[in-house]
Amino acid sequence: MKNVKFRLILMNFLQFAVWGAYLTCMGTYLHTHGLGRQIGIFYSIQGIVSIFMPAIVGIIADRWIQAQKMLGLCHLISGAAMICAGLYGLGAGDAVQFGPLFTLYTVGVAFYMPTIALSNSVAYYALETAGLDRVKHFPPIRVFGTIGFIVSMWCVDLLGFQPTAAQFVMSGGIGIALGLYAFTLPACNSNNDGKITSVVDMFGLRAFTLFKERKMAVFFFFSMFLGVSLQITNGFANPFLHGFGHLPEYADTFGVKHANMLISLSQISETLCILLIPFCLKRFGIKKVMLIAMFAWVLRFGFFGLGNPGPGVWLFILSCIVYGVAFDFFNISGSLFVDQQTDASIRSSAQGLFMLMTNGIGATLGTFGAQVILNHFVFNPARQGAEPAVVMQGWSSAWFVFAAYALVIAVAFFFAFKEEKGTTPAES
Repeated sequence: MKNVKFRLILMNFLQFAVWGAYLTCMGTYLHTHGLGRQIGIFYSIQGIVSIFMPAIVGIIADRWIQAQKMLGLCHLISGAAMICAGLYGLGAGDAVQFGPLFTLYTVGVAFYMPTIALSNSVAYYALETAGLDRVKHFPPIRVFGTIGFIVSMWCVDLLGFQPTAAQFVMSGGIGIALGLYAFTLPACNSNNDGKITSVVDMFGLRAFTLFKERKMAVFFFFSMFLGVSLQITNGFANPFLHGFGHLPEYADTFGVKHANMLISLSQISETLCILLIPFCLKRFGIKKVMLIAMFAWVLRFGFFGLGNPGPGVWLFILSCIVYGVAFDFFNISGSLFVDQQTDASIRSSAQGLFMLMTNGIGATLGTFGAQVILNHFVFNPARQGAEPAVVMQGWSSAWFVFAAYALVIAVAFFFAFKEEKGTTPAES
């Protein structure tokens, strides 16, 4: 039993270490090498591939190839593509071109995103086979995924990889290691029983019938609107902090020199805030918990707009602390609400729909929209040669726009969503 749990802990640690190597600092590399106006495109591709790749890979894993083998294959392909992207970036230096880098990166991301669900499937099956309660034993195992993410962030920071393509090489190397390790994990049964499944059921399209219910339609639409916020700070917080390095009074501050380590406080907060969810759901209900998450996003962006890495660094720290509330109270509480409100026959599909609306459509729209706003306030050619203080003021203006957006969504949700008695997951 302990052996199974340890092996799953290692799998989760590596799974998210792959992501942590580049997710929060890729924007700094792109901005440093003249691709600042394309940061949003690089981050939005994660949402685009999340719309269809997990479903396709999931069908293959369910019917033809065992999940642990599919996990290994995806990581090997993704890892190889990321290493190639990194080597290309290192070789090209300041002459790096958008086309080749983006193509290699897209292949890597396309095969990485499905592995998040696949790793969960492998863990669930292994725990069930070992006779362990998934609800009880999986969360402590999953926490090590966030720890892996944080460790990877810190390594990239301390090794000086934040402004270089070496972050992709590191990510790919971890992915290759996990790809090989996955083939040694407990075997998962595939359902190759010869039965023909309808296209509607295979792709989880039956869950879209939930839009016939006003309550669920409102919930899913607002999940999409709030999902817009998910990747904004992942893509732009790091280059924002490094931008302060052009101001002499901030050039030697910890937040500039170790932006990734400062941002990692967000992930640390995330691990702690998970523990608050059961209490808050039982005490306040799903509507208030979701509103808390929405107002936390307002503070997340607002504190970034007001802070600086010098005497105002405490505002950045507060922003990282509230991120745990903003992320967990939205994602985990929302997932629990969907689970409690849907019939067992479409429950998995409904979870997929929730992910589609948030991490797929919402996050994609968010990164594209954020790029447009930042292109206006920060990466505007008209600002080339502007004083660093003027550029940083542009960053602040952009963060305030994001905060205003989150505030509008929170107010609209307050009036649009009607919570019924008995809809609190903790009470079901």
